[in-house]
Amino acid sequence: MSQSLTKLYVHIVFSTKNHVAFIDENIASELYSYIGGILNKLECPPIKIGGYHDHIHILCCLSKKITLIKLLQEIKQSSSKWMKTKGGKLQNFFWQDGYGAFTVSPFHTENIISYIENQPEHHRKISFKDEYIEFLDECGIDYDLRYVWD
Repeated sequence: MSQSLTKLYVHIVFSTKNHVAFIDENIASELYSYIGGILNKLECPPIKIGGYHDHIHILCCLSKKITLIKLLQEIKQSSSKWMKTKGGKLQNFFWQDGYGAFTVSPFHTENIISYIENQPEHHRKISFKDEYIEFLDECGIDYDLRYVWD
């Protein structure tokens, strides 16, 4: 085969350091747009970006030109620096060290888009920590709770 062809959908989830509620309605859409710009620059087209006060969900296509860890490093580093330029409490902004990344079938992207769009409603019923553990369990990911949170 002479071409390398991919279409890898990935659902990425990570939180703010210590789950501090930095992402409010005043900064959320601007932050999501900024991260979308990072993704586009790295040839990882964003499908949907959203989240809630202490975490973010990203659905994007992973480029064949970048590793997942490099993508996360670029997103976190650039957006963290950008958030700190917004002043006030955001001068102390940090993302957590870790992340969750889950592959998504092309046939299920609409479900993930809807899920991301409904984060505020979803989190009236369940905490981020419980949500994240559900993801890990549903995906059959082995984990040690002592090391899941920072």
